[in-house]
Order: sequence, then structure tokens, then C-alpha cells
Amino acid sequence: MSTEHIVTELRDRILTIRLNRADKKNAISSAMYAAMADALVAANDNADVRVVMFVGTDGCFCSGNDLGDFLNSPGNASGNVIARFMQAVTDLSKPAVAAVQGPAVGIGTTLLLHCDLVYAGEKTRFQLPFVNIGICPEFGSSMMMPAIMGHPRAAELLLLGEMFSAAKAREYGLINDVKADDEVIAYARAQALKLAAQPPNAMRTTKALLKRWTREQLKDVIGVEINHFGPMLTQPEAREALTAFMQKRKPDFSSFS
Repeated sequence: MSTEHIVTELRDRILTIRLNRADKKNAISSAMYAAMADALVAANDNADVRVVMFVGTDGCFCSGNDLGDFLNSPGNASGNVIARFMQAVTDLSKPAVAAVQGPAVGIGTTLLLHCDLVYAGEKTRFQLPFVNIGICPEFGSSMMMPAIMGHPRAAELLLLGEMFSAAKAREYGLINDVKADDEVIAYARAQALKLAAQPPNAMRTTKALLKRWTREQLKDVIGVEINHFGPMLTQPEAREALTAFMQKRKPDFSSFS
């Protein structure tokens, strides 16, 4: 299932999904979403897979969506490819672990809300810049973040859209722990190996129970967010923000109401 920009490896009952587009800081394209969705669907049906682990390239986890891809095809945001990936993540019955280094922006952060164990390097920087670029949160983050950290902290991260540290992410309950940058992937894999040695049915049942009480609501929230997110990409605020980003200038929202 590996492609040029998504590399998968099944070893020791751990399926590693690696974002492998270092020249674009692992910005996710439509093709990458499709490849990850395929890998997750297959993992659910493969008894040899007991744990899924998300990693990026050395020093970079994910810089968010490929903005050029979105500008050229804004329908991707509300189309089947991203929705299918989100569905595959929420339907994953096996534990998911993430090892995060460097930037984790947009969906590079919201994906972590759906993982069971998350470990970040000391220099990791997170950001949720949805409002900054004229759009709204996605992947259930408008529900999950207040539930995890309370409304004031969620509002701070989502409305201001500022970068924040791994220490703050741990304090706010977004990640499990912070490790040295050169140790975080090995540590996360060691934790994944522990999970892979657990009784598989008991582990799947426990994860299902943990998710059961919010699963249907989460699916509704993701759908509502997508219904806002897609159209907002074509509206003037997002066009100004994304064009300014591509032109490397500060966006000007002074004339918007």
C-alpha cells in the first residue's frame, strides 16, 4: 500500500504509516489521504495488525493540508477523499500511536485527537491555524478539544491559532508525554510493542468502550464541520488568506465584515 508520499511497514504486528513528503514538510495531498485511508481500512481487517503507528519524516510530522492542492481543487475538502480518511480513522478498532517531531499543523494536530497514545519531541510545535486562513476547525476538533481541555483552553488554541509547545500540549491533555527529539520515535514504538503484546480482543473491546459514548456524536460533528469547511474555502476570507500565504505576505481582513 506504500506510495511515494505515504510509506507503510508492517513489522512486529505494528503497522507504521509514515508521511514521506519532506520537501513539502509532509503537507497532505488528496492522494496521500486516499493512501492512508486504504491502509487503515486494510489494517482493520488484518489480524496480523494489532497497532497502527503514525510518524513523519525526521524533524517534521505534518504541516497540514497541501494549500496548493486545496486552492486548485477546493471541492477536495468536502469530497469523498478526506471524508473517507476521517471515517477510516474513527472506525479503526486497533490502538493508534503517534510519534510527533517538528511542526504539527492543522490536521497534523487534529489527527492526534483520534490517537490513543501520542508522544512528542521537545522541539515539536503545534498549531491550529484554521481561523487564521478563513476557515473552521475540522476532524471533530470543535467537540473533542473542549472535552479534553475545557472551553477556555480550546478557544485559545482555535480562535488565536497561535503556535504552541509540546510542554503546553502535554499540560492541556493533547499528548501523553514529551521526549527528547532523537528518542521520541523509538519510545513511541516501544509503547506500541507493549500494546501489540496485549490480548488483542480485550484491547479492541476496551478501545471500543472508551469511544462508544461519543462515537456517533463525533461522526455528526465531523459531518457538520465538513459542511462548513468546504464552502468556506471558496469564500473571500479564505481566498485572501491562502493567496497571501502563497504570496508570502500578511493577509488583510480590514474590509471584511
